[in-house]
Amino acid sequence: MVPIARITSFTSFIGFIIGLPTAIATYYQAFKTRQEATEARAGVVIHSENCLEFIYQEDGSCINLVPLETLHSLPKPGDIVLLPGDGIGVGGMFHTGAYRIQRIEHIYARVDRHAIRPQEARLTKTVALVSAVNEGVKDESYIET
Repeated sequence: MVPIARITSFTSFIGFIIGLPTAIATYYQAFKTRQEATEARAGVVIHSENCLEFIYQEDGSCINLVPLETLHSLPKPGDIVLLPGDGIGVGGMFHTGAYRIQRIEHIYARVDRHAIRPQEARLTKTVALVSAVNEGVKDESYIET
């Protein structure tokens, strides 16, 4: 018969092999749950955060998102911009072309870190409402006479 001391050393080793990954996985799941709860308390996460978003005024669809850190200046109302149209509009159509900026809206957020200046805020998102430059022009082929 096998002595009990020898069996307990094997069972302790097997228990350690099974128990350690289980403890790590449990800690990881608890950490992720705490992180998700913190994000939910902080507010909704904006997918277009720190971006300039071009929104087509007619149907409210997003035409393009441009990261704010890539811009040297923001467009002003009345400016004409040529957009590649990566966004998808109503009906799955891509909006590519020249647009006139109708209105610019800036969205600011409170600084969560210990700010040096009191009442400090930072620019979180900018929305540019645009309309097509040639919206009144119909695409007609030329007729030779």
